Amino acid sequence: MFPEFTLRYARLPEHFFLRFDPVPVKAPRLVAFNRPLAEQLGFDLAAFDAQQAAEWFAGNAVPAGAEPLAQAYAGHQFGQFNPRLGDGRAVLLGEVTDRAGRLRDIQLKGAGMTPFSRGADGRAPLGPVLREYLVSEAMHGLGVPTTRALAAVTTGERVFRRVPEPGAVLTRIAASHLRVGTFQYFAARDDLEAVRTLAEMAIERHYPELQDRARGERYLALVAAVAERQAALVASWMGLGFIHGVMNTDNCSIAGETIDYGPCAFMEAYDPATVFSSIDEGGRYAYRNQPWIAQWNLARFAETLIPLIDDDQERAVARATELIKRYEPRYEAEWLAVMREKLGLVKEEEGDRALVEALLEAMQAGRADFTLAFRHLGEAVEDDAPALLELFENDEALKAWLPRWRERLAREDVGLEAIAERMRAVNPLYIPRNHRVEEALAAAAEDDFAPFDTLREVLADPCTEQPGREDFARPAPATAAVFRTFCGT
Repeated sequence: MFPEFTLRYARLPEHFFLRFDPVPVKAPRLVAFNRPLAEQLGFDLAAFDAQQAAEWFAGNAVPAGAEPLAQAYAGHQFGQFNPRLGDGRAVLLGEVTDRAGRLRDIQLKGAGMTPFSRGADGRAPLGPVLREYLVSEAMHGLGVPTTRALAAVTTGERVFRRVPEPGAVLTRIAASHLRVGTFQYFAARDDLEAVRTLAEMAIERHYPELQDRARGERYLALVAAVAERQAALVASWMGLGFIHGVMNTDNCSIAGETIDYGPCAFMEAYDPATVFSSIDEGGRYAYRNQPWIAQWNLARFAETLIPLIDDDQERAVARATELIKRYEPRYEAEWLAVMREKLGLVKEEEGDRALVEALLEAMQAGRADFTLAFRHLGEAVEDDAPALLELFENDEALKAWLPRWRERLAREDVGLEAIAERMRAVNPLYIPRNHRVEEALAAAAEDDFAPFDTLREVLADPCTEQPGREDFARPAPATAAVFRTFCGT
């Protein structure tokens, strides 16, 4: 059933990883399988067998051609450097070439204690596995670069976190699992050749347009290319009210994908200081800080490549620093492009940033739901929309803003209905709302996967109204508890 493995990472020198076979589980059962993604990856679905798939996706059986391994990496976690992290509960089976000719990693997450586990059990509870499945697939549906979920398997075993929970294994698909922390692992050991090997792999796999450049220029250009993708990625998060929650350098993908959905969530009432992670007590990874944490992570990436950029280290540092400084205007341009699109604007005018900021201030003052405010804004291109006004506890600032926006819309080259239509195409109605996700996970813990399956189906088409599913668009009740997420490790 599996496509042919290519094993690029497994052919690197062995100090890049530790070979490790997944630890078998008691009673694997396939509870979610992403057939469209499997088709894209080249799986033979005509030969699909659910029980055999459960054995593979739980790690009880290793597919032909796979060579499982745990990757080595380091990372700054909440600003503190740990020189040895690595895959503590994840196993890379290998890479496959999908039907579009792209190389894709297949990884099992929750596959047992590895040599990098640092005393942990290497397992994953069902809740975090299903959360990552739902949110990563929702992000894909929203057009955000992301790792994907191929399968979820229950293990028939319990794992112990705050309380005993059902165990599970997630099969994750990624453009690669190269992280800033991967480079940091070898830079911390002064292993320049390993850093060079990683850089060449990243260029070949993700930035082939850089291959013809001279060595030093190529690595400097790699920093610039990764920075461009991170700027666009974080701008897309900000446009959706998404909070990653744990933007450590080991969770910063060189490929520019969203990776590691631990304490993540979507903001409801707009507040730029919003934090969801139970462990982020200082708000380091709050919504408003995400663009600048990305820049900080990029600076750590650039540091690992300094010896490769130029033999004159002072010159290398100066050139890399200049590149990192360019991230800020690049991000600002990406963010403004996202927000223009959400407001129905195509033309670029000097006052657009002030227009966006004034709306966000009105949303914060009115404690308006971020997602629905933008969605219902498309109904207000001509007249005040009751559904929009009802979202605001105090709508005075909004009412003062709307005429400014309509005056700006009048300078676009298309009619108002066309503007409203393109706004509906980019402003989602359905996101993985925290209370809906928690309901699905609670039901799954009792072996009822119907709410999970329904929510997964709703989130696959986030911008299209789905009759009968209006409740999935509504924010959590005002009486709901303050939402906090945990990483699940």
